[in-house]
Amino acid sequence: MLTDKVCVVTGSGGGIGRATAREMARRGAKVVVTDVNDETGQQTVGLIEQDGGEASYVHCDVRQEEQIVSLMKAAADRFGGIDVLHNNAGVHDTDFTTDTAVDTLPMEVWNKVYEINLRAPWLCTKHAAPYLKRSERGPAIVNAASIGGLVGYPMAPSYCSTKGAIIMLTKATAIDLAPKVRCNCYCPAAVDTPMVQKYFDAAEDKAAVERALTGSHLIPRLGQPQEVANLVCFLASDESSWTTGASFVIDGGSLAWRGSQ
Repeated sequence: MLTDKVCVVTGSGGGIGRATAREMARRGAKVVVTDVNDETGQQTVGLIEQDGGEASYVHCDVRQEEQIVSLMKAAADRFGGIDVLHNNAGVHDTDFTTDTAVDTLPMEVWNKVYEINLRAPWLCTKHAAPYLKRSERGPAIVNAASIGGLVGYPMAPSYCSTKGAIIMLTKATAIDLAPKVRCNCYCPAAVDTPMVQKYFDAAEDKAAVERALTGSHLIPRLGQPQEVANLVCFLASDESSWTTGASFVIDGGSLAWRGSQ
């Protein structure tokens, strides 16, 4: 359970972030919802409150360090501390361009993906750490990686590079914050989120991309955000109290074989 833990979830205006924020609240947490999109972030808070949970919203562009500092202070001021950080905010190359080959990707796109997918989790960790270290309720960090950090995907040089780096940032964080604060990450395959839908939309042959993404899944479908949220909540809870520095694959069996259906 996450009873009375204060959980900060970045990028929680939709997809995995929203599902995680709602599930954390169902398990008894006080959730700080944060996003760059105020409308969808407030919608997540409304859904949590409809479920009977407790949440507040803080606007945060994770590309701006000063906003991250303000986010952590606001969370601690609102609920009396921070116990869990879920670094979920993330983007894909195709969010910004259709020119996604490694040799032609625009520099500004590489920089945006890097700043959101890798620099921001480091900065969020850096500025949440003082609060996490003071927690007496099993403090934990959960980072969003991807199987794109373990194997390559087309149209995703910066995405795959940053997600691979998140896996190593997770290990470094676990070492540096041990034994007080645990840090783990999860690596999903294709999940039915707005990011994946944009990936489909950017492809010339959408059916081919869908086959490429789900064809290796032994469970032959896209994952659901709630399925990932359940894993995140486990890693954030005391049920995983002897787990740190680890990467958890949640991929419908994609990496269990070298085949495609």
